[in-house]
Order: sequence, then C-alpha cells, then structure tokens
Amino acid sequence: MALDTNKFVDGLIDNGYSHLCVVPCSFAKNVINAAINNDSIEYVPCASEAVACSIAAGLKMAGSKPIVIVQSSGVTNMGSCMTSLLNPYSLTFPIITSWRTYKAGNSEIQHKHLATELPTLIASYGYEHIVIDQDSIDTAIVQINTCDTSKTVSVLKKDTFTKVELEEKHKLDLSGYTPRSEFLMKMNEMCKKTDTLFIGTTGNTAREMYSFMPDTNNFYMAGNMGGALSLGLGAALAGKKVVVCGGDAEFVMHMGGMTTAGRYKDISLTYLLFDNESNKSTGGQNTYQSHVNYIGIAKSSNLDCIDEIVTDLSEFSTTFETIQKTTGLKFLCVKCGVDEETPRPPLNVVKASEF
Repeated sequence: MALDTNKFVDGLIDNGYSHLCVVPCSFAKNVINAAINNDSIEYVPCASEAVACSIAAGLKMAGSKPIVIVQSSGVTNMGSCMTSLLNPYSLTFPIITSWRTYKAGNSEIQHKHLATELPTLIASYGYEHIVIDQDSIDTAIVQINTCDTSKTVSVLKKDTFTKVELEEKHKLDLSGYTPRSEFLMKMNEMCKKTDTLFIGTTGNTAREMYSFMPDTNNFYMAGNMGGALSLGLGAALAGKKVVVCGGDAEFVMHMGGMTTAGRYKDISLTYLLFDNESNKSTGGQNTYQSHVNYIGIAKSSNLDCIDEIVTDLSEFSTTFETIQKTTGLKFLCVKCGVDEETPRPPLNVVKASEF
C-alpha cells in the first residue's frame, strides 16, 4: 500500500510546515513533485545535503517549520552539520532520508554499505530513526511531528507514496537543444582508442557514456556526487590526460573542488559541463540554477574557459578538438537536451579500481 502523496503534503501544510529543503532522490520524487505543485509550501532546491541542513537550521531558528529531504548516501554529507550545529544548539526538525537497497551483483555499488548500515550511521550522529508508515497518512504525519521535536530521522522506503506528475508549468522543455548523446557520440568518434581518460559523474551522465562512448577509456563514478572533478584532478596530477563529464546539479555540489583544481595549470584536465537544467536521474525536476554563471565561476576559479556556451554539435567538435590539442586546465559549458533513459553500466564495468 502507498500513501496518497497529495494528501500527505496537505497534511504537512496543515501542521504548519513551511519549507522543503531538498536534494532530490528518486524514492522521494513524488513528494517533491507534489510540493513543487503546491503553492502553500515552499520548495527549496539545495546544492548539497549539508546546505539543505544548514538552511533548515536557519529557518527553524527564525521561527519557520522546515523539512529536509535527502537520499541515504547524502546523509553522510550532513554529518558535520548534524553533529556540530544541530546537536550543540539543540535544533530539531524533520529529516527524511530514503533508504536505498542493494542486492548482490547490483551495479549501484554506492548504496551497498548504507543498505545495511544506515541506522548505525544515524545513531552515530546521536539520532534515533523511524520508518515512515506506508499504510496511514495520519500515522506518517505523527511520525514527522515526532522528528520535529526530537532527534529522530524519518526513513523513507521505496514506493511509499503514490505517483505525482509535475504540472505543465513546472516541466522543462529542452526539445530545442541537441541531446547529450550526440555530444558523447562525437567524443567517442574523436577519441576512440586513445589514452584520454573520461570520467563520468554520478547519474545519467555516466550511464549515457556507457551507452554512447563504447570505444573510449571511461570511468563511471557511481556515487560521490560532486567529486568527479576532484577525482579527475588526482588522475591528472598523476600524469593522465583527463576529461571530466559533469552536470549542472553536480557542478554546484562541491565547488571547492574547482577552486582547488584552479591552482594547477601544468596538467591535462578538461571539465565538460553538460547543462540540461535538471536532476534527470531523480525525477527530472528543474535544478533552478538559471541564475548561476557556470563559465564565470569556472573562470574566477582559474580555469581556462571557452567564453561562450556551446549548443551546436559542429561548434562542439571544433572546440573540443582544439582543446584536446593542448594541455592545461580547461572548462567548456555545453547546453544540451535529454535522452531516453539508458541502462546502468554493469557491475564488472563499474567496479574498475584502476584507470
């Protein structure tokens, strides 16, 4: 049985909850969609789980009633905020985390540890946990209220909520842009059987690289969202020629990696940002980052930037070819559309531990 999502969100509103501070997860996408559709509660998209937790703390201290929604892998990102801000200042508010599962042979290896150890992690932060009831909205709301006044984390299992689609006014239309697959296929053509190392960030970027770049040397980073550039920097410092394929949500999660990379110019590292404005792998919600000047941030972090956003495949080919002929620390922003869902890389491919 699944809870009626819209009624659940209405229940949250009736209980005075004002803001949802969110890093999207596919398990929570229906609650997220219902909140985006509802003008009576404010959806606050956050760059990382630590950001979500800190914003919620500020809201609570200012008299509002926030809720944080994250996925289990992101609970690790909140650890410092929970233990060094919430605990010392006795701040409580509902934290809802998905509980991602793992089965032997699954390629989602980023969830393997917390599939069994999430309760242990939560306890290590000084919190209890409670699994959200899937049979009664009233019980679920009582559980959320318990988390608002105590150090208790709500755990969300898969298919807890009924399906909710975003209203048309909240849906993205990227049909006018070239799908990312075409840029990936072009790179596959240009770099096949070379020593260039391509690192794909968490989510659909890596999945699509597996489908559309079969002839290049690829590493598919299943977890650690926001860390692809830093991983690539390490490989480049070790002498590899590296191209990092990132996304707009990934770009903002750990931008300290970019300011760190900017210290090093005598390397061969290219950061390709594929901006499709969305969290595709967690429900396709808008990242709401139209205010972000990706090129400006990269340039101020000391990366050598292509000054214009690339949208055309021919322009991309020329620009990428020029970049690959030189060494250095480069940044290229590509505006792209979305593709149909592609399969995850298999376990034997994902688990490569050497470049």
